[in-house]
Amino acid sequence: MGATYLVVGLGNIGAEYAGTRHNMGFMILDAWAQASNVLFKTDRYGDVAEVSFKGRWFVLLKPSTYMNLSGKAVRYWMQTLNLPMENLIVISDDLNLPFGTLRMRANGSSGGHNGLENIAECLESEQWARIRVGIGNEFTRGGQIDYVLGDLSQEEKEQVPALASRVIQGIKDVSTIGMQRAMNTVNTRPKLKKPEENGGNGPKSGLETPEM
Repeated sequence: MGATYLVVGLGNIGAEYAGTRHNMGFMILDAWAQASNVLFKTDRYGDVAEVSFKGRWFVLLKPSTYMNLSGKAVRYWMQTLNLPMENLIVISDDLNLPFGTLRMRANGSSGGHNGLENIAECLESEQWARIRVGIGNEFTRGGQIDYVLGDLSQEEKEQVPALASRVIQGIKDVSTIGMQRAMNTVNTRPKLKKPEENGGNGPKSGLETPEM
């Protein structure tokens, strides 16, 4: 069997959080599971699903420990699967990036994200990959909590499938062509075609939607 990866989407459990900006990690894993026709099953410290791609296996984990204690679930599953740090990829939301911007890194600091910080504490390491999904920071002073725990706008919801597709393809690329080349693709925003390239029907994304 090929390599196994633990892919963690960060979020908070409960219907009241389902469509919130802070649950971007959950949304992306839900999209991957749906496109792969697999279902999440409730297991220890989270909901888990498995998908395969070109001989590689991806264990998708949505921690049930709530955001600030995400590390407890990640540590348990890393130990259970007996995986090296380089086979862990964490997906989180990020206030410091414009909505729709993606940043993949092979390692790094938490950037003030409580979920990432707790994972680093529990694993006693920051040497694991993360993909930060920009949610923007369109809030007034003192409104950060309400913003991240607020629902996505309709316009933002419409962009989630394309965002999920890019993230998923990036993770698959990590397993096939390596982290550096995957980063080069994920961290490049899709270019918009000029109107004349679309027969005068207005701009469309120049990025083909990869298979999920």
